[in-house]
Amino acid sequence: MEEKAVLINNLRANFKVAGEGPAILILHGWGGSSSSWTRVQEILAKKGYRVICPDFPGFGKSRTPQKAWSVADYVNWTIGFAASQNLETFIVVAHSFGSRVGIKLAVGHPEKIEALILCDPAGIKPKPGLKTRIILWLAIIGNMIFAPRFLTRFKDRARNLFYTFLRNRDYVKANGVMKEIIRKVIQEDLLPYLSEIKTRTLIVWGEKDRVISMHYAHIFKERIRNSRLEILLKAGHS
Repeated sequence: MEEKAVLINNLRANFKVAGEGPAILILHGWGGSSSSWTRVQEILAKKGYRVICPDFPGFGKSRTPQKAWSVADYVNWTIGFAASQNLETFIVVAHSFGSRVGIKLAVGHPEKIEALILCDPAGIKPKPGLKTRIILWLAIIGNMIFAPRFLTRFKDRARNLFYTFLRNRDYVKANGVMKEIIRKVIQEDLLPYLSEIKTRTLIVWGEKDRVISMHYAHIFKERIRNSRLEILLKAGHS
């Protein structure tokens, strides 16, 4: 296992690489990094693959973008990273937030993706049920309450408490521009993109995933035509 760094779009990026053979590119989830996948890299490398896992900008040891990136920005960065490693074609293994990037990568650059493996993928925006509507109204009321200038300095603290109540730990743990990025990312619904994926796809879901309901596993399976779904018993989101 080697740990290296590369400069892409003036951002220093850290990554780990192991093994030799056909390339597998691992795209980690929100709050994760290449270190989250070390054991998987070692296993796949022994199977005869060259396994590469970068730290997305803003995660691990990679530099943070200066502005709020969208999923498309992360896709463009990933294409640049793949080019820096001379990867003409590769298999993508993507987890949670990384799957958002993997989905748009497979749609926009199908010639590069040999196969797509989505692990507990994020990307489908829930329909606004009663709970969602209540949350939206609370958010609107909160913005009104903290609108006066003398209360503005308390707004971020109140927002963090709100997201803690909603059990959105990713938002609470994010700092600075990363908070803007996560807000921007989750606003985009990738459901329309699923039917455009032509790459053969394996969808892997933890039976006990409490972050993204297994209900969505079947939606992914139905929408991605050339796909297979595997449920891992007793496994959670990560």
